[in-house]
Amino acid sequence: MLAFSALADPTRFQIVEMLAKHGRMPVGQIGKRFAISPPAVSQHLKVLKEARLVQVEVSAQQRIYMLNSQGIAEMEGWLSKVRKVWEARFNALDALLMEEHAKTASKKTTKRKRKKL
Repeated sequence: MLAFSALADPTRFQIVEMLAKHGRMPVGQIGKRFAISPPAVSQHLKVLKEARLVQVEVSAQQRIYMLNSQGIAEMEGWLSKVRKVWEARFNALDALLMEEHAKTASKKTTKRKRKKL
């Protein structure tokens, strides 16, 4: 999923967090928060837009960026599916470990009883 690779970059991750916190922001205001060139900020925003994590609205000469709720929802949906798979696997592992623990505990009890006799 392109969204996760886009978020792997710390600057892009911070941009998404910033937009989540502050809502809509002009590109200039986003750029002021980073010690990188304006073209670098624009490139990061382009990657986030291509990954469908942000969207842009043009207002006169300004470009206003905001989170793309549909792209975020798609990530959430994918994560939910993966979480269900892993929860089922962990539950199966937990049951197996409990079964093994019960067998081990039973063997120890049997050995103690034999020693007492």
